[in-house]
Amino acid sequence: MKKEIIYRVFSHLPELLTERLTLRRLMVYDTQDMYEYASRNDVTKYLTWYPHADRDYTREYLQYLGNRYAAGMFYDWAIVYEPDAKMVGTCGFTSFNCAADSAEVGYVLNPDYWGKGIAGEALERVLRFGFEELKLHRIEARFMKDNERSMHVMGRAGMTFEGYLRDAMHVKGSYVTVGICSILRSEWEKKEKQNREA
Repeated sequence: MKKEIIYRVFSHLPELLTERLTLRRLMVYDTQDMYEYASRNDVTKYLTWYPHADRDYTREYLQYLGNRYAAGMFYDWAIVYEPDAKMVGTCGFTSFNCAADSAEVGYVLNPDYWGKGIAGEALERVLRFGFEELKLHRIEARFMKDNERSMHVMGRAGMTFEGYLRDAMHVKGSYVTVGICSILRSEWEKKEKQNREA
């Protein structure tokens, strides 16, 4: 996969749809919805960033992302839960390894919407985009140890747990052990076939 393809695709981020969700570009008018979850300690506990201090910080961050989108250098979608017409989180790619035709995905969700299968629904749509549109061979996701909820979402999406990397990251002043799950194109295609035949 060539970097030029990534830039071209993500500088004009396509809208993705599922049964209940619209995945679209993050916008400045998402400030309030994003701040609702990005300011919470229970959301950022297993993430690399600290809670947003105030709405101004969130607004400035979203303004910054506008430039990143324009440059084709930001790969996240806003998750809009259509029954409530509300932006409830993000899901997308965090990085690409073009030489290996692989990528890493990540997601974050407003705790008020946990337990509804939203993160998994968004993740499965992003996986589909990665394999069908970007022609990736492998997609992986990482989680901090003890974040069983996130690991469960990955498993439900068909990803296989590969193991832990001990003290692999230095986050918020301490070393953390990181788990990795992945799915290959052949595994995703097999899962899709089984879903169609079910």
